[in-house]
Amino acid sequence: MRILAISDIHGCYDEFNQLLYDVQYNPAKDKLILLGDYVDRGFKSREVIEQVMKLRDEGAITLRGNHDQMMLDAILFDTDEANSRWIRNGARHTIESYCGADFFEGEMDRARYNEGKAYIKKQFEHHLSFLDTLALFYETDTHIFVHAGINPGVEDWKLQPQHDFIWIREPFFNYPTGINKTVVFGHTPAVNLHDSEQIWFCGEGDKIGIDGACVYGKQLNCLEITEEQEYRTHSVRFIHHDVNAKAEQ
Repeated sequence: MRILAISDIHGCYDEFNQLLYDVQYNPAKDKLILLGDYVDRGFKSREVIEQVMKLRDEGAITLRGNHDQMMLDAILFDTDEANSRWIRNGARHTIESYCGADFFEGEMDRARYNEGKAYIKKQFEHHLSFLDTLALFYETDTHIFVHAGINPGVEDWKLQPQHDFIWIREPFFNYPTGINKTVVFGHTPAVNLHDSEQIWFCGEGDKIGIDGACVYGKQLNCLEITEEQEYRTHSVRFIHHDVNAKAEQ
């Protein structure tokens, strides 16, 4: 069974579907592993979540990203910190995907933002429940799949804080993992790792970064691992680009 890994969809529903079509994904023959960040910045977060839920029912592995966590925290806990963080990182388009493209009619004011959150909480509780059950990692005999990475400073990586699984950057990709498995991750755009949106293969062989920064106008990547443990790469260029997306990942 081949493995197909995709990360950081960020509401890019059309690109996601095109990529699945291009790789001829077949749930009976393939193991699809999604590394999180289904929502924010792109225009079709609701549609992406609906599809990812269906894919999980068909056997796909669905992991948690920091944007999925931000959405959960803002809607379920409603603290000033959680709300501010989500607003900074793409809440508007996510809320609009649930409430309509003209929901805010201009600037996103806090009252309307709260109305949007309340609507999602009431009408799409099943989406929030799904996001709340997302795993932090998936492990095979040869690979570890995770949204952001592994903290090399933690002796047993499985015991690292949740924050590291979904937020870590430099301490992970700048240093050897010390693990005898290759870590496949998203979160940090490949263009920040080797000046290209193509999948990044670390020279030491212990890391593979697959985030193609699609929502920023680049591409959505898929890493294929064949039954013979060979790597193949696939990608789809962006179709819809949000020119207002901010450069935070």
